[in-house]
Amino acid sequence: MSGVVSAFVEAWQELRINKVRILLALVGVAVSVTALTSVVGVGDLAREGFKVQAERSQGRTATVALSVNGPTTPDPVRLEKAYQGIVERYGISYWTHTGQAQARFQFPGGVQDVQMTLVDPGYGVIHRTDVTQGSWFADDDEQRLAPAVVVSEAFYNTAGRPDLVRKPLAKLIGEQETTAVIIGVVPDLFPQAPPSAFMLNGAAQSAGIAKGYGQFKVWVQDGQAAALMPAMQADLQMQFPDMYIDATRMDYAAHGDPIAVAQVAVGAVAGLVLLLGAMGMLNISMVTIRYRVREIGIRRSFGATSGRIFVGVMMESLVATAVAGIVGVMLAVAVVKNPWIQQKVAPALSEYPPFPLEAAMLGFGAAVLVGALAGAIPALVAVRIKVIDAIRF
Repeated sequence: MSGVVSAFVEAWQELRINKVRILLALVGVAVSVTALTSVVGVGDLAREGFKVQAERSQGRTATVALSVNGPTTPDPVRLEKAYQGIVERYGISYWTHTGQAQARFQFPGGVQDVQMTLVDPGYGVIHRTDVTQGSWFADDDEQRLAPAVVVSEAFYNTAGRPDLVRKPLAKLIGEQETTAVIIGVVPDLFPQAPPSAFMLNGAAQSAGIAKGYGQFKVWVQDGQAAALMPAMQADLQMQFPDMYIDATRMDYAAHGDPIAVAQVAVGAVAGLVLLLGAMGMLNISMVTIRYRVREIGIRRSFGATSGRIFVGVMMESLVATAVAGIVGVMLAVAVVKNPWIQQKVAPALSEYPPFPLEAAMLGFGAAVLVGALAGAIPALVAVRIKVIDAIRF
């Protein structure tokens, strides 16, 4: 133990003596580690932001859409029974019918058409719906006398931002006038988006809203999707032999991670920068060894073994790059956790994930590896120095 501690102390003393030369090389190593760690951290943040945004529009991994089509429209009651059989048979917790419709609402500024999305309560989980005010639909909301609606921010602003506790009402204009209750507000999908709203399928039917083309979606585990899709398709085909049955993944990861290739490419560039930093460190170490021939020769004359010389020179490089690695990781954390960077990279996130531990470990490990590689060659050169070399120097 004392030998290891003495090697560290000796390495630190040598770094202090040659601090100007070493500092020049360590700046390059620290910057390289910062670049490499930041790429991994920002890539993780971008993946999470892209994932949330994609899941809101396409569904979580893995969201499977089932459809039954044919020359004639299947009986709705029989089709619904088949879908519910799929849900019960495979133990699916979250499912939803989705459909589009148009409805006319009375706003303070006049009547306006609103794009309606007709759903079931499971839609909020499957599509990771972010409710900024109020709440999402509950299972018993279809039993309300006044239908519940979850509206977009644009709808809420156009309606005059009513109090969701005291008077959260919105009037539907149509064949039958209906007063709806606003129970929640969700963010707009994009800036300047027109008013839109969600309503449960059963409530929409009671309110006289005609449903357009729709899908039946289920959320299953990503690893189970490949096995469940053909099984669900076969089940439906047995019940509707004359129909065309389709089971398709709708989520963003249906064909693999779409940003993995970009992150690997940028990471390769950062790795190249790290390699250049290692070359600079190696060059400085070789120059330093040439100026330390007398010192090493004298140490050999006092009985220093080849192993001690090798470890001492190697530890100088390892200690230096380890310090540079810590500094580089700290700078990378400051970059990735910067609020401006987070907002630009992942605008869809309301809460940002912690800095990935694997990115910090990768950056520090890369710095230590650079130190080992940059210290091995000078250490081998130092081992070959003899006492006579110190006399000739």
